Amino acid sequence: MAQIVGIIQVKGGVGRSTIATNLAAVFSINQPTALIDCDLPQGTSASWYALRQAEVPSANLTLATAGDFRELVGLAEELSREHRYLIIDAPPRIAEMTRAIIAMSTLSLVPLGASAAEIWSTTDLLQTINEARNYRADIDARIVWNRYRGNTREALEVSEAASKELGLKELSARLGYRVAYSEALARGLSVDEWLDKNAHSEILALAAEVSSILKEKQK
Repeated sequence: MAQIVGIIQVKGGVGRSTIATNLAAVFSINQPTALIDCDLPQGTSASWYALRQAEVPSANLTLATAGDFRELVGLAEELSREHRYLIIDAPPRIAEMTRAIIAMSTLSLVPLGASAAEIWSTTDLLQTINEARNYRADIDARIVWNRYRGNTREALEVSEAASKELGLKELSARLGYRVAYSEALARGLSVDEWLDKNAHSEILALAAEVSSILKEKQK
C-alpha cells in the first residue's frame, strides 16, 4: 500500500509545487512514485513533469492530474497498487479536494513562509485539519518552513508565533530563500540535481525527515 504525502496550504505562492516536485523527484530515485497535481488549471507540477520527461525521463516517476475530489480518490486507489509513494500537490483553497487530501494522507505538509500574513492565512486551514481529526484521529499535519532566513530576528519571531497560534508540529528540515528552487523547477529538475549545494542539502534533509516519519507510521 502506498504512503501518501499531501502538500496543503490555502495561500498561493508558498511553495507547494516546489516541495511536491522535489520530494517526488528524490523519492523516485529508489521507489516508484506518483505525483498528483490537483492545482488545476495552473498545473505547475504537471508542467514541471512534462519538462522533466524531456530532460531526465524516469520510469519510476508517474504524473496524474485530478480535477475534483472524486477523481482524486479513484486515482489514489489505482496508483497505490504500483507505487510506493503518492505526492499530492493540493489547490490553494479550502474545498472538498483539500479535505479529501487531508483525510487520505499519511502525512500532510503545510508550507509556510516566515511572515505573519502566512500564519494568518493558515488559521482557516487549521480548522479544516481539526475537523478531519473528528473522523480520523491519526491525522498528521506538520509545518515545513520555506524561504526561511534562519539568521534573522523576524524568522525566529514568526516561528515562535506559528508554534503558539497554529499548534502544529514543525519539521526540522527547512528550505532557505534560494533562487535555485525556482530555477530548478523551471527546468524540470529537482535542486538535488542543481548546482546550489545548500539547496541540495536542504531538500535531501527534508526528504530524509519525511521518509523517517513515514517509516515510523508503518510500525
